[in-house]
Amino acid sequence: MGNGVREGPVDFKQQDVEPFTSAHLPSEGVQEQKKVLNSLMSGALAGAVAKTAVAPLDRTKIMFQVSSKRFSAKEAYRLIYRTYLNEGFWSLWRGNSATMVRVIPYAAIQFCAHEEYKQLLGSYYGFQGKALTPFPRFIAGSLAGTTAAMLTYPLDMVRARMAVTPKEMYSNIVHVFIRISREEGLKTLYRGFTPTILGVIPYAGLSFFTYETLKKLHADHSGKSQPSPPERLLFGACAGLIGQSASYPLDVVRRRMQTAGVMGHTYSSILLTMQEIIREEGLIRGLYKGLSMNWVKGPIAVGISFTTFDLTQILLRKLQHSTNVER
Repeated sequence: MGNGVREGPVDFKQQDVEPFTSAHLPSEGVQEQKKVLNSLMSGALAGAVAKTAVAPLDRTKIMFQVSSKRFSAKEAYRLIYRTYLNEGFWSLWRGNSATMVRVIPYAAIQFCAHEEYKQLLGSYYGFQGKALTPFPRFIAGSLAGTTAAMLTYPLDMVRARMAVTPKEMYSNIVHVFIRISREEGLKTLYRGFTPTILGVIPYAGLSFFTYETLKKLHADHSGKSQPSPPERLLFGACAGLIGQSASYPLDVVRRRMQTAGVMGHTYSSILLTMQEIIREEGLIRGLYKGLSMNWVKGPIAVGISFTTFDLTQILLRKLQHSTNVER
C-alpha cells in the first residue's frame, strides 16, 4: 500500500481506513463558517470598543469639520467643556448609538472582508498561507474598506446628522431616517457617498497595509510569530496616523455634504465643496481642519481596533480548540 497503486484484492485493516468522504468535506465547510463567524464577531467588538473610546473627540471633530469656525486645541477643549456644562457628561457621547449601529456592522464586514480578500489574493498571486507582498496587501485593505462603506453608508450619514444637531431635532436613529426621507428625499441618505468611497480607498488600504507590514517586519526581525498587545497597539496607531492623514480632506468634504441640509449650505459636488471650503477658510485651515485632533483620536481608535480584533480572534480560536479537544 506504499504508493496507493495496487492490483488484485487488498485486505484493508480497520486502522488503514479513514472515514474521509462524509466527514472531511463538511468539516472544511464548518471550519470556513467558523472562521467567517469569528472574523465578524471580532470585527464587531473591535469597532465598538474603539469608537466608544474616542466618541467625545470624534463628535467634537465633526462639529468643527462642518462649521467655518477656526480649529485649535484650545477651542476644541472649550467646545467639549461647554457641551459638558450645558448638556451634561453623557452628551459628549451624543450620536454614539448611531455610531454603534453603523460601526458594528461596518467593522464586522471590513475585518471579515479583509480576511477573505487576503485569502483570495493569496490564492491568485500564489501566496496561499504566506504573507502577501505590498501591493496585494494594499488592495486587500482597500477592497475591505470599500465593501464595508458601500453596505453601511446611510448609517454613517445618520450618525453625522445626530452629532451636529441638538437632541430636540432628532429624537432617535429612526426619527433621523424618517425626517431626512420626508423632508429631503431618500437620495439624501447617500449624499457624500462618492468622497466617502474615494477617501476609504487610501484610508483602509494604507491602514491595513501599514499594520500588516509592521507585523511582518516585527516577525522577521524579532523571531516571534506574534507581537505583544502593546506592540499591536503601537502598530495600529501608526496605521491610523498614516491612513487618516492621507484621506483627511475627503473626510471633511464628506461631512460637509452629509450635514448640508441642517447647516444651511448646498454642496452639489466634491470639487465645488472643496472650492468653497478653500475660498472661505483656506486650504490648510479648511480641508485639514481638525487633523491635529485626528492625530490624537485616530491612532488611539485604530490601535484599539486592530488589537481588539487580533486578540479576540486568538481567544475565539483557543476556545474552539479546547471545545474540540473536549469532544
